[in-house]
Amino acid sequence: MSWILLFIAGLLEVAWAAGLKSSEGFTRLWPSVFTLITAAGSFVLLALAMRQLPLGTAYAVWTGIGAVGAFIFGIVMMGEALTVARVASAALIVVGLVGLKLSSGH
Repeated sequence: MSWILLFIAGLLEVAWAAGLKSSEGFTRLWPSVFTLITAAGSFVLLALAMRQLPLGTAYAVWTGIGAVGAFIFGIVMMGEALTVARVASAALIVVGLVGLKLSSGH
């Protein structure tokens, strides 16, 4: 269950990052509200997952899901550049996440 909570927390991290971009520095009300709600949800679920998972593993996986998810969201939804170097770098993050999951013992 902790891994499911952590995965959802990571997805919420993607959501709040996208909301933060859309809030234009917290100058737009509804994107700002969305950002704050999804950030709070992400932190709460991360905290719950950390009851069972090691700190380093949970935090790295959470930030990794957020980083790769925001990378994909930026390309698909915001027209950001898709380059070989960016894809290779994101792939290295995914390899690290898989390694942490496999070596966590949970």
